[in-house]
Amino acid sequence: MKKTLLCCLVLSAMAAQAQQNLVKYVKPLIGTEKMGHTYPGATVPFGAVQLSPETDTIPYEMNGKYNGDVYKYCAGYKYEDKTIVGFSHTHFSGTGHSDLGDFLIMPTQGKLQLNPGTASNPKGGYRSAFSHANEVAEAGYYKVKLDDDNILAEMTTTNRVGMHQYTFPKSDQSHIILDLMAGIYNYDDKTIWTYVRVVNDTLVTGYRQTYGWARTRTVYFAMSFSKPFKNYGQRNYDARQAYRGFWGKFDQNKNFPEIAGKKVRMFFDFDTQEGEKIKIKFALSPVSQENALQNMRAEITGWDFDKVKTQAQATWNKELAKINISASEDDKTNFYTAMYHAFINPTTYTDVNGQYKGLDQDVHTAKGFTNYTTFSLWDTYRALHPFFNIVQPTRNNDMVKSMLAHYDQSSLHMLPIWSHYANDNWCMSGYHSVSVIADAVIKGVFNGDANKALDACVATAKHRNYEGIGYYMDLGYIPAERSGVSVSNTLEYAYDDWAIAQMAKKLNRMDVYDEFIKRSANWKNNFDKATGFMRPKLADGTFKKDFDVLSTHSQGFIEGNSWNYSFFVPQDPAGLIEMMGGKKKFAAKLDTLFTMHLPDEFFADTEDITREGIIGGYVHGNEPAHHVAYFYNWADQPYKTQAQVRHILKMQYKPTPDGLGGNDDCGQMSAWYMFSSLGFYPVSPGGDEYTLGSPAVNNATLTLENGKTFTVEAINQSDKNVYVQKVLLNGKELAKPFIKHSDITNGGKLTFYMSAKPKKS
Repeated sequence: MKKTLLCCLVLSAMAAQAQQNLVKYVKPLIGTEKMGHTYPGATVPFGAVQLSPETDTIPYEMNGKYNGDVYKYCAGYKYEDKTIVGFSHTHFSGTGHSDLGDFLIMPTQGKLQLNPGTASNPKGGYRSAFSHANEVAEAGYYKVKLDDDNILAEMTTTNRVGMHQYTFPKSDQSHIILDLMAGIYNYDDKTIWTYVRVVNDTLVTGYRQTYGWARTRTVYFAMSFSKPFKNYGQRNYDARQAYRGFWGKFDQNKNFPEIAGKKVRMFFDFDTQEGEKIKIKFALSPVSQENALQNMRAEITGWDFDKVKTQAQATWNKELAKINISASEDDKTNFYTAMYHAFINPTTYTDVNGQYKGLDQDVHTAKGFTNYTTFSLWDTYRALHPFFNIVQPTRNNDMVKSMLAHYDQSSLHMLPIWSHYANDNWCMSGYHSVSVIADAVIKGVFNGDANKALDACVATAKHRNYEGIGYYMDLGYIPAERSGVSVSNTLEYAYDDWAIAQMAKKLNRMDVYDEFIKRSANWKNNFDKATGFMRPKLADGTFKKDFDVLSTHSQGFIEGNSWNYSFFVPQDPAGLIEMMGGKKKFAAKLDTLFTMHLPDEFFADTEDITREGIIGGYVHGNEPAHHVAYFYNWADQPYKTQAQVRHILKMQYKPTPDGLGGNDDCGQMSAWYMFSSLGFYPVSPGGDEYTLGSPAVNNATLTLENGKTFTVEAINQSDKNVYVQKVLLNGKELAKPFIKHSDITNGGKLTFYMSAKPKKS
């Protein structure tokens, strides 16, 4: 037994050594974009804690109106900023809307200041100036020097616990501030209530309730200090609180152990020696303070910061090692940074004892699976979840089970649209959880009750009073008078219905198949043959007259225009080609999309679209057309797919702080990059095929959970040699640019022969 254990330890050490170089390619700051939507802080794969700096306190509204600048702070961190306000424990990665930013901590020294100050006068509050020269961001670790107070801040995490390490100067006025008012997309009434209990001079617990993107969100915490604080106190900034009870009998502002209110900031005082480190363990729970404490005790037993950091980075190395690529240094940085971003969300929403708060706001226990939240499904059904079905099938199986638990707890009996901390924030269009579920069932990833899952998909797709589904069922489209996103919804419902049909066919539920395969053709009802574009249709069956194919406003589309959405028929490319006049005309229209000029005026007021994310009229920085470059394959011009894919890879993904042309959207942009770099892409999740492109790696080995490996080799690949001359699958030449999911999971080798000249025949 000892010999076996020794061998295991030796093998583990060898594996760790083999993997140790991958984390160095991860640059969390890549993807902060010009909009600042990705955070650079510490987290572990799919972790419940995302511990990261906030660089300003931008309010959601000013003078009763939406403040457009808040959009730049979706993740709390903006690379161009010069100050740090503090470090909070929850963040979204690359979203176009936001929430979170819970439990902000800031170390200071000198005179106590409980207001955050301003960017122009950081010394007027507890914030501090900082420099990127003194900032380190790695997978699982973040470090920065806070210049104004000469404090070194470091942080790392486990799944449910953030660990801070602050190195102080000598001072008898050192402080750690816990700001329970702070948040992202913040406004006066967002915090419903906070509660804090000072258990002893090293342990504090409590919770925070907020009304935001999630309208009933409660997060519990346990906070432990490595050194006893000498004093503590609080200030309640809620001057409007009408009833205060008889708590005035106590002085609650200093050394009072039970605090409650809407607008509370706390402080903890210390004496510190030069170079003394004060450490904090901060655990989260969706259920209770006791569970938060249990999470802390289970995941970090001592105070060895370096040990926790090492464990976090070893966890990242293990996940990153699932794909090993040979490529240029820049491409390796892009690839492993993309993989890092893809493995941030969804996030764990289960305590170590298996408990979580459900959509019904009751406490549930996840039996046989890990419960997840943060499902940005309008984005991630396209490539992220299909990517998980290859490299994270066990997790994606749990994610599907989380969606079905969401359905069981939903008072509306619907699958999630955008799952967010025991809430649905109902953001974006479609009911794309059905795509994720169907894809997992068809590819053999889901191991639960598939018929029950299908029933949940059907119930969701027949929820008549949600986003025009009733009109869609009765008319085959959504009238423009009834919805501002009538065309988008019709197109996306039609695709989702196709996915339901594929799932029903696999389960031999042919009545369901017949119903939904018919519904999947509803996209045709919005196609205007006279113009060749998708167009809003009125209730009387006529097309809307004032129609502009370039505009993103009042044309029936969400976050896009007709040029991009007219190609949104991933379930039936052949049918769309026929509608558009055949393969030659279709390919010519694609050519125009990629070469035309889209004037700024047509997206100037659309937050999610910027010039950096546009190639011609194709908007890669937003998701609706992510599959379109691959459509040339159906038009018998695959060489154009190859050229466009490689062009997009070079133009939209760069190893710089503003390296993405748009929001990463919880990993979708990153998943597109990885699939496309490997040379294949899932145009229609819910089917079992991938279509081929042009690999940007020299070779790659995917280590699968079933123990098999799938290898991609690109012979003679270079920046100039982007065209594919032939492709071999396990030594046999492919006649068409498609492979099946089983070709990957059965293990094998996909070999591309590359050239600088296109193969047009």
